Amino acid sequence: MVDKNTRRYGLIGAGMMGREHIQNIKIVDGPELVAIADPDAGSLTSSGKLAGQKVNQYEDYMEMMASENLDAVIIASPNFTHYKIVSDIAEFGTALLIEKPLCTTVADAKALANLSKTHPAIMWTGLEYRYMPPITEFIRHVHSGLTGKPRMISIREHRFPFLKKVGDWNRFSENTGGTLVEKCCHFFDLMRVIMQEEPVQIFASGAQDVNHLDERYDGRIPDILDNAYVIVDFKSGARGVLDLCMFANDKEQQEDIYTLGDKGRLDVKIPGADLTWTPRSLKSGWTEHIETPPHALAAGDHHGATYFQLKDFQHAVITGAKPTVTALDGLRSVEMGAAAHLSIETGRAIKLNFET
Repeated sequence: MVDKNTRRYGLIGAGMMGREHIQNIKIVDGPELVAIADPDAGSLTSSGKLAGQKVNQYEDYMEMMASENLDAVIIASPNFTHYKIVSDIAEFGTALLIEKPLCTTVADAKALANLSKTHPAIMWTGLEYRYMPPITEFIRHVHSGLTGKPRMISIREHRFPFLKKVGDWNRFSENTGGTLVEKCCHFFDLMRVIMQEEPVQIFASGAQDVNHLDERYDGRIPDILDNAYVIVDFKSGARGVLDLCMFANDKEQQEDIYTLGDKGRLDVKIPGADLTWTPRSLKSGWTEHIETPPHALAAGDHHGATYFQLKDFQHAVITGAKPTVTALDGLRSVEMGAAAHLSIETGRAIKLNFET
């Protein structure tokens, strides 16, 4: 007997992130992966083996859509393909989980955000950092009023360089949207979620100083930034800062986040998973370790976030609930990243006036 909560999933994009989704589909109740599409034979073969013999494989995603009766599709293909893929398959009316960034340009992201308003099923943006259990708990504490009204937020990511991808597509900003879109859309999304308001101005400084400078692709040198500071001003006068370094290979804690309000400071570190509360009185602080289930940690490289996001996505597919992470959220994170790049290029602060 088929469980009433079982839903048929297709996957477009069988590379590194696609394989992470495959591993999580295996351990979440309800999703049944029935088909994978990817034009790269090597990716398709390796992901097909990981998924199992019962999963059909396609080079053409439109052939997959026409051949399979799917309830939901996860799009984990290269960033620059998202707009065309979503536009092509929208006619099938399936629920969609689109990996970050939603698109590589603001114009394309706006188009998909508008499409989501009339799409008959949910459109979900894969900004899964919200779902890392330590960060989820961090957000809960801030929203409960622990820090008081947040006035400052700092996000620091010091990490290793971009990984190798099929065809090295991620070596060029035209394919990724640029580092501050491709990678940092996660952090701009977190700022909006934690602060519960929209930004009004962004000023950034950044460069490509270390990574990939000795690489050549058809004579071209990669052009992706590897370090930046970004200052974000919010409508209320609160502010945030992003500190990014992608040549800090030995950094023990890859992400450090803290929020300061009139009552004190709350910190969280990843992968350490410790929350530290420091009240202004300095008399009753605490540190709490947030455990992530081992099976969730083992199923990917995002501290269990992909597992918990998929559970929420599956629940929305079954119940018709609104997506937790919308196409509009995806658009906003792209807009912020694009504004940061424009600020670096022009040397000036960029005003933001988001359309509702």
